[in-house]
Amino acid sequence: MSALARARYRRILRFAGWNLAVTWWYELVLPRIGLNRITERTRARRMQRFARRFHVLAVELGGLMIKVGQFMSSRLDVLPPEITKELEGLQDEVPPVPFAEIRALAEAELGMPLARAFAWVDEHPVAAASLGQAHRARLAPNDAADTGLEAVVLKVQRPGIDQIVEVDLAALRRVGGWLSHVRLVYSRVDAPALVEEFALTSLEEIDYLHEAASSVRFAADFADDPRVGVPEIVWERTTRRVLTLEDVTAIKITDADALRAAGIDPASVAPVFAAVMFDQLFTNGFFHADPHPGNIFVTPLPAGASPAGAGEPGAVPDAAGARPWKLTFIDFGMMGEVGAATRGGLRKMLIAAASRDGKGLVAAAQELGVLLQTAETAELERALTQLFARFGGMGFAELREVDPREFRDFGEQFGHVVRSLPFQLPENFLLIIRAMSLTSGVCSALDPGFNLWNSVEPYAQQLIRDEGGNVVQDLGKQALENLGIAWRLPKRLDALVTRVDEGSLAVTSPALERRVARLERSIGRVVSALLFGALLVAGAVLHASDAVFGTVLMIASALPLLHALFSGRRAR
Repeated sequence: MSALARARYRRILRFAGWNLAVTWWYELVLPRIGLNRITERTRARRMQRFARRFHVLAVELGGLMIKVGQFMSSRLDVLPPEITKELEGLQDEVPPVPFAEIRALAEAELGMPLARAFAWVDEHPVAAASLGQAHRARLAPNDAADTGLEAVVLKVQRPGIDQIVEVDLAALRRVGGWLSHVRLVYSRVDAPALVEEFALTSLEEIDYLHEAASSVRFAADFADDPRVGVPEIVWERTTRRVLTLEDVTAIKITDADALRAAGIDPASVAPVFAAVMFDQLFTNGFFHADPHPGNIFVTPLPAGASPAGAGEPGAVPDAAGARPWKLTFIDFGMMGEVGAATRGGLRKMLIAAASRDGKGLVAAAQELGVLLQTAETAELERALTQLFARFGGMGFAELREVDPREFRDFGEQFGHVVRSLPFQLPENFLLIIRAMSLTSGVCSALDPGFNLWNSVEPYAQQLIRDEGGNVVQDLGKQALENLGIAWRLPKRLDALVTRVDEGSLAVTSPALERRVARLERSIGRVVSALLFGALLVAGAVLHASDAVFGTVLMIASALPLLHALFSGRRAR
């Protein structure tokens, strides 16, 4: 490791170590000695100072620190606004690399001068990201004739990014190891595993051949869908570190003024975008995990084309006379994949949420693996039923009018219900939460009065119709299972009676009672961590269908956590 790499590594560790120590002092030590007021009074300022310092660190270091900051800025469901607002600028605020360095890397990768590979390349970048840089270009005449394209975007990796990523991942792994020894963290998430998942995503993101393949797969998923556009790849000018693709630059999805100027109602874009993201998650199982506004364009279509989303579930066509359009996705470096089992659980969860079915939501959470099958769920089902009765169907504007104390009181009551339930986060679930969090943010930016339920309910109804054909299969499978149990039951009963007659059936109630007592003491020691994780994940589960209430639950997790932590300590 070079001297510069060692300095970078140590700087990241110093930053993390100092802020972990500050958090430990204010959030654990001071409340334990009765100074809760100091903790509460200084929390907002501390969070803002942390975000500003991290912002400076990320911009100066670049590399994966920018990606970490981008991830934090999108976690409106978990992090306070003091952090997310301060880090929003990291989406676009990255100093560009001098074009001479970009030219040298691109020519080395392509094996020829840029003047021969392209008719023209703009030296001023159209976008400078943390891992790469994009420049507008025109293909050489022969390539243009072969591909049918002329205007393209040349995306080139930042020079030396491989080494930077290696150093950053080493530092993040070290920090993840530290967090694995912090009770408040390890009880809620496997930090080292989370770092490894982030590492895998980051390594895929700097492999442009992988991004190009993901783009082709995404385009195939929406090949017959008029709502969605994807840029074509120029494979002859693409390598692991250079990507050449069709220039599809259009109206940024959240640029309301430009949309109106083009004759497109911004409010009509929100439900179509939500439905397209639903399709990726619940139907295709392959989704764009970074759908921030810079990665989605609204592309006006020629007059006479069909309105985007016409006839699609959850979509709302433009009003008569409005200009037709489509959504164009770019940057497929961060993609998520949902397996068939997880996708089935997500679909059932969406249907249950849209139907205000608390029992169905719990069953879907168990199938998904968020809630283990062994959990006693009767009280949770009742709590969810009360939740839907009070807040179900509310849009963002309506939820803003609810007294915050009501949210807090419900969060505390809900915490008592779920404190002992075994929650966990399945693989890829963080990417799903990220995708839905960004989707909700984009939709609310397009239409402040946007009600996610208006998109969820018709989409869920379509899923119910689509899955209707599976009901007979499920009933038949259950009947076969019941028949098997009935067939084996007489033999098992006969064996049990024989053991009783022979005196070989032992009943060990005292031992069982001792084990239960030890188990209760163990639960007392970890109850605070369980409560925190349970509330956090419960909010994450609801976040996909109701972003605001999911956010409230996750923020409210801090309140019962502190009380449960102290009571858990006393239970020892």
